[in-house]
Amino acid sequence: MKFFIDTANLTEIKEAYDLGVLDGVTTNPSLMAKEGISGKEKVRNHYKAICDIVDGNVSAEVIATDFDEIVSEGKELAKIDDKIVVKVPMIKEGIKAIKYFSSEGIRTNCTLVFSAGQAILAAKAGASYLSPFIGRLDDISIDGLDLISQIVHIYQNYGYETEVLAASIRHTMHLVKCAELGADVVTCPLKVITGLLNHPLTDKGLAQFLSDHAKANP
Repeated sequence: MKFFIDTANLTEIKEAYDLGVLDGVTTNPSLMAKEGISGKEKVRNHYKAICDIVDGNVSAEVIATDFDEIVSEGKELAKIDDKIVVKVPMIKEGIKAIKYFSSEGIRTNCTLVFSAGQAILAAKAGASYLSPFIGRLDDISIDGLDLISQIVHIYQNYGYETEVLAASIRHTMHLVKCAELGADVVTCPLKVITGLLNHPLTDKGLAQFLSDHAKANP
């Protein structure tokens, strides 16, 4: 399973990259705004800075909701770097744009997905990645992990090449369960990735080893 970090913070991206397990980055307008990045040129430059850090794909989201504007904006984003994947919302115009991008060899990430039906449409349109938002489903008392399981099963049934990119990951158990269910990718905050390091028995065992070493080597 691939690990993407969901942020626009360059320091966090560098930390995840240095850990040696980072496969890519996802961003969105909200994450850009959180870092104080605004204006077309600054946003483009920030995407380029992210691409310069990582080796894998970087999802850059369009703002437009009209087909022609999505296509125009997506083409501009794709020119920034070969690592850019154009992130397109799950709407009618978005599906049309994904089909167009697919025919032009431009990779896409279909975002804001909340149902298996939406997942089927995105795969048929040729999306490179599909982003089901499991945490947001949990927020309205729907099990987001059930959706991951359903989509993975459907995609396997028909050999769809679209990769399931589990998004809105809130904690380490979300990540582990997505791995069990066969998600191709998870995208999450840095704290979720580093949270996988933690276990109280590891801490206890290391403390004991160090204590014993100190006693044996006064």
